Amino acid sequence: MPDGQRLVLVVGPSGAGKDSVIRGAQQALAGRTDIVFPRRVITRPADTTGGEDHEPCEPAAFERRAAAGDFTLHWHANGLRYGVPATIEADLTAGRAVVVNVSRAIIPAAEMRYPDLSVCVITASPAVLAARLRQRGRESADDIVARLGRADAFTVSARRVRTINNDGPLAASVDALLEAIDFGPRASTRASAR
Repeated sequence: MPDGQRLVLVVGPSGAGKDSVIRGAQQALAGRTDIVFPRRVITRPADTTGGEDHEPCEPAAFERRAAAGDFTLHWHANGLRYGVPATIEADLTAGRAVVVNVSRAIIPAAEMRYPDLSVCVITASPAVLAARLRQRGRESADDIVARLGRADAFTVSARRVRTINNDGPLAASVDALLEAIDFGPRASTRASAR
C-alpha cells in the first residue's frame, strides 16, 4: 500500500467478541469520513440478534460475484462464504483507513496484496469464549467444543500484529482497537494485551 493507506484486519476465535469491539469502535468514530468499516458479504441470512451487520447473499450469487471480481478478499469458513467488497480499494486509494473482520486463513494472501496492513487479534480466555458461545445460541454443544479446540490453536502470523484481550470491560477493548486504527497510543486507552 502506498503511504497513507491503512488496512486493519480484525481476527479472533469465535466468541472473542470481535463484532462487539468493532461495533464499539465504529460508534466511537461515527462521523469520521477517514475511517471505513465495510459490510462483509456473507452467505447467511441477515442477523436480527444484534450480531454483525452484513450483506446477505445466496451461495450461487456469491460465487458469481467472486468470479466477477466484486470482492478484494474472500474465503470459506464454517460452511459459509465471506467477501470483503472491492470498494475498499477506492477507500484505501483515497487515504481512508479500512477496518474489517476477516479469517486468519486469508492473512498471507492479504499481506501479498496489502503489504503494510496491520492485524488486530481479538481474544478471550477459554472460559469466556465458552460462555459467550453458549449465550449466543448459534452452535450445538459439539460445535462449541470444536470451536474451543480451534481457539486453543489460534495463531496469527503477520508483520504487524496487535493482540487485544477482550475478557474485561468492552470499553477497554474498544479503546485498544481505536489505538490500533490510529497506529498510536490514545490517551483514553485503558487496556491492551500486546
